[in-house]
Amino acid sequence: MSRINASCTVRPVIPAAPGADRHPGLDLANSRLSMPGGQVTDLIGTPREAARWLIERDLAPAGTVLHEICAGRLRALRERIRELFAAHVHGAEPPAEALAAVNTALTRVPTAAELRWDPATGLHRSAPHPTDQAVDHALGVLAADAADLLTGPDAARLTACDSSPCMRYLLRTGRRHWCSVRCGDRARAARAYARRADRI
Repeated sequence: MSRINASCTVRPVIPAAPGADRHPGLDLANSRLSMPGGQVTDLIGTPREAARWLIERDLAPAGTVLHEICAGRLRALRERIRELFAAHVHGAEPPAEALAAVNTALTRVPTAAELRWDPATGLHRSAPHPTDQAVDHALGVLAADAADLLTGPDAARLTACDSSPCMRYLLRTGRRHWCSVRCGDRARAARAYARRADRI
């Protein structure tokens, strides 16, 4: 497998939201970013970017090459985790499809070579394709972490960034409801502008 050239794509440098360094499921949920000027950046938008994202977080071995179907599975899990986070933050019932997707990811982690049948060789044991195995493992880890976050002691601190149009989630510390200094500055500026407009 060929190694990924990390220098081929320029990505924005944005610090992780509070809690994302300890919760890879939260980090995955935040892998789509709203940038200044209304642009959206997807850190796992292509197979190469998705592979790099997994490798950088030790969720796939160095040199992993993904195809679009695997990158699409990672993006689909991200959206389902985001749906669960949104439901939690708003005190709503989680969507059944999101629960099912996380549970599927949890149960697809390969633990043994499966029994298979082939007319030429008959019954035999066979492990999944190495790439599928790596992706299933990564999705299982990410799903398990999201489930642990939503049911563990940090669940009460999970919130959405309070600076529009940011779409990231974070673990609240104190009164802070922003994922970054940039978002905090933007929210304060918007409030100051609204106060001035009210006085006019």
